Amino acid sequence: MHSLITLLGFAAGTLTTLSFIPQVHKVWRSKRGGDLSWGMLLAFSGGVVLWLVYGLLLRAAPIIVANAVTLALLVAIIVMKVQYREH
Repeated sequence: MHSLITLLGFAAGTLTTLSFIPQVHKVWRSKRGGDLSWGMLLAFSGGVVLWLVYGLLLRAAPIIVANAVTLALLVAIIVMKVQYREH
């Protein structure tokens, strides 16, 4: 039963993490990130960091992996938003 719960966690984490890939691709391809809200990006990033810490404290691999990858994608979006900002 424990492995089924872990598998469920990895499936959920994979789906929610993959949802950011189209956004990263869109910002990278269009070289525009102005439509993305700083408030949403920063609040969501803060939440992901807290989930990552929570996962580390629990030693819960699905939470750790999903949130570490999501955080990397968010950092990529934030970097591109700054890099491609309109002057």
